[in-house]
Amino acid sequence: MAAVVVVEELLLTASGLEELRALKTAVLALPLSSLRETAPVLSLARIFSLLNDGDGEQVALCVTILERVLQALEPVHVARKFRDELQRGLFHPDDAVKILTISQVGRIVENSEAVTEILNNLELLKQIILCVGGEKISVAKEAIEALAKIAQTRAGLDSLFLSNLLIDLKNVMAISDIVRYRVYELIVKISSVSAESLDYCTNSGLVLQLIDELTGDDILVRVTCTEMVTALACTQHGRQYLAQQGVIDKISNMIIGADSDPFSCFYLPGLVKFFGNLAIVDSPQEICEQYPVFINKVFEMAEGQDITMIGVAVDTLGILGSNVEGKQVLHKTASRFQNLCKKLGQLAMSAPTELRLRCLDSISSLLYLPPDQHTEDLLVMTESWFASLSTQPLDLFKNISTQPFPDLHCGALKVFTAIANQPWAQRLMIDSPGFVEYIVDRTVDPDKSSKDAKFELVKALVNSKSIAEIFGNQHYLRLRAYVREGPYFVKAISTVAVEGAE
Repeated sequence: MAAVVVVEELLLTASGLEELRALKTAVLALPLSSLRETAPVLSLARIFSLLNDGDGEQVALCVTILERVLQALEPVHVARKFRDELQRGLFHPDDAVKILTISQVGRIVENSEAVTEILNNLELLKQIILCVGGEKISVAKEAIEALAKIAQTRAGLDSLFLSNLLIDLKNVMAISDIVRYRVYELIVKISSVSAESLDYCTNSGLVLQLIDELTGDDILVRVTCTEMVTALACTQHGRQYLAQQGVIDKISNMIIGADSDPFSCFYLPGLVKFFGNLAIVDSPQEICEQYPVFINKVFEMAEGQDITMIGVAVDTLGILGSNVEGKQVLHKTASRFQNLCKKLGQLAMSAPTELRLRCLDSISSLLYLPPDQHTEDLLVMTESWFASLSTQPLDLFKNISTQPFPDLHCGALKVFTAIANQPWAQRLMIDSPGFVEYIVDRTVDPDKSSKDAKFELVKALVNSKSIAEIFGNQHYLRLRAYVREGPYFVKAISTVAVEGAE
């Protein structure tokens, strides 16, 4: 209670840096639950005054204090009591004040009781839109998030798209290419919420403008717009719209035309990622059959020598192979994918570190089979893929896992975990001298992430229905004991004191 009294007094009397520092300490030390009880009756007028009159440290201290106290207030209270302060905050020269103000608007619009206080204040909404065009990206991002929250309701959509605010938004777009991309980002965020939200955005003309820029002459614009369209394609209504507008066919044709474009290396990775994401959220088989240029380009990139393109192809193969339908699509390419598996194994062993890690992730994704998908055909398929990685694939990954690089160590363990529930892999493991001893040896795992990765491997083995029969009872019990002890178990070492010993 004494701490609350101190806060109340300092809020009324604070005038210099020392008092503001003391107030900041007191406010942050006070539990939020206690602050909530008293915040509605606290006077913040002096702090808002010091915020507007000061600069540098004084502003920073005021922002921290207000952030804490406003957090303890109900959004509807903030909206009604500090309407004018919120308005002024958007004109403040300090970006921290703008961010504080916009973040409070974001809180308010998420509250059903308070949201109308913001929607009825078109001038405030206009200022937030103008913040999207500001110099500082931190302010612009906060504004984009707040506007996206405002658009979560039909009333919010009406305010943004059926008023003069749409003109303000389009005017902001004209400031620069960078700001235009920010507005596209906002439009995609809003469009992704629902089919209704997408309708509002398409009727504004901004979605079509984005699509038109996808095939424009500016290479960097293509790259950015491809990323935006890929985000839109993550929703079912977004994919349907893109298909109706012929955008997916356009991107397919762009991949075809990339062979004759010397600058395609800049935008081709984005086009391939688009189809990779499309395949995994839709149907890998349908996408690959309807757009064969996609899977052919992935293979070409993986088989080539360009490290950047290889990395994108490796990631895409991992995405495609993350479900059974995608694995079957790859399996249909027969020897071409088998040969690619051999290259994946070579890259995992000797490529630059970042690419090695991506290869290990992709291999894990390709080889994993859920327990309910353990059909004879699929098990034979994953076994043949594993065998194609190297002449001694188990030793390959064991060698990687013993290298003094935690990320590679964990990546190799992840591969073992991916195949741990498959009987053919368990037979390879038990037939490999010292393998069981290695996986139950905690001393070879240098850090927490390594210990966690090893624990996931052992747990995957123990949870397999075939492990007891294949590993034998003795080894199975050792693995169960490991799981029971947990990833960070340290065996106690007894010492005996000897009289007279130094």
